[in-house]
Amino acid sequence: MKITAMDTLCLSRMHEPERQWITASYRTIKADCAVVRVHTDEGLIGIGEASAYGVPTLIAEWVDWLAPSIVGKEPTDAAAAPHPNGKSRAHDAAAAGIDCALWDLRGQIEGKRVSQLLNDSPAESVPMYASSGCRYDWRDRPEQLVEEALAYVEQGFPAMKFRIGTRWDWDGVTVDRFLGLVRELHQAVAGRMQLALDGNCRLTLEEALLIAEELDRLGFAWLEEPIPWSDIDGYFTLAAAVEMPVTGGESFSTLEQFRPYIERRAYDIVQPDAGICGLTELVRIAEVAAHHGLKLYPHSWHNGLMAMAHAHAIAALPNLEILEVCQIQGPLQWGIAEESPPMVDGWLHLPDRAGLGIELAGDVAERFPHIEGHYAITVER
Repeated sequence: MKITAMDTLCLSRMHEPERQWITASYRTIKADCAVVRVHTDEGLIGIGEASAYGVPTLIAEWVDWLAPSIVGKEPTDAAAAPHPNGKSRAHDAAAAGIDCALWDLRGQIEGKRVSQLLNDSPAESVPMYASSGCRYDWRDRPEQLVEEALAYVEQGFPAMKFRIGTRWDWDGVTVDRFLGLVRELHQAVAGRMQLALDGNCRLTLEEALLIAEELDRLGFAWLEEPIPWSDIDGYFTLAAAVEMPVTGGESFSTLEQFRPYIERRAYDIVQPDAGICGLTELVRIAEVAAHHGLKLYPHSWHNGLMAMAHAHAIAALPNLEILEVCQIQGPLQWGIAEESPPMVDGWLHLPDRAGLGIELAGDVAERFPHIEGHYAITVER
């Protein structure tokens, strides 16, 4: 079997006004998706989602540029997949999408789930956590965060991750005020669901330490990227200061980028994204992290095909435990699939199908035509 062609489906959907969400100073007005397809001379097609942060049209350009070096090779040839370089997000997302599509193809060729290619006895289902907390506004009903969390409790999610809201300087928000809302949230959830916080690299080290100490006291599951990712000394200080895991690395696409954080124990949990680094590199990072006694929780923010790549890794690898599932992506998230996998009481059940287990909906390009422009607009107050 030979690879005969590669292409990219660039998809979008505008959010209705009530679906738009705001964090920091950015209001997200649409959802994007880039699906890489690898075609073969025997009719099999592998599909893989590339992170839309790479910009779908730029990802498509890179896929077209890389295609001549891949077409003609066998899908099972390890050399067929390009490698991320950690320098260009569009390139790395394209390489990641190709890599995931090749894993999908290999599973189809062998008649196995991707998780079975990674482990002889993988799990049949994986726990999910609700990833959101991006819709509350410090100026307008910040208590929306609590209401949203209680809805996830009712849906059976074992955990929720939330963010730190709109820009603090707009409304005089302080660490004390933020922690007041956190305590309200913690009290309302009342132990029925774990909580985690994503700081989106927006805090100072001083702010992060104060928040980390209180979250540690409250029994939070983890604190994610509270300070700029480049501040490795700050992450080392944070990780050493609390028992609660400190996590990060969603923007890294190579093991080399993770190395100093792993060696210095600046992260307790690493968070690569298969839509940026590819499934092959994610497995490599997971193996090294396990050697150093660290866990890996994949960053999995966009659509369902990416979630499935991560779900197979979690089902197969021993130091991966839980799947991030974005709660505010809208109908594009699972609408790209002919049939979404069963998701019941906070668990995603892997489809009994070879490869990644997802077939693209036949009319996906017509229903979700690509819309030019950035997915968010800047809000000024």
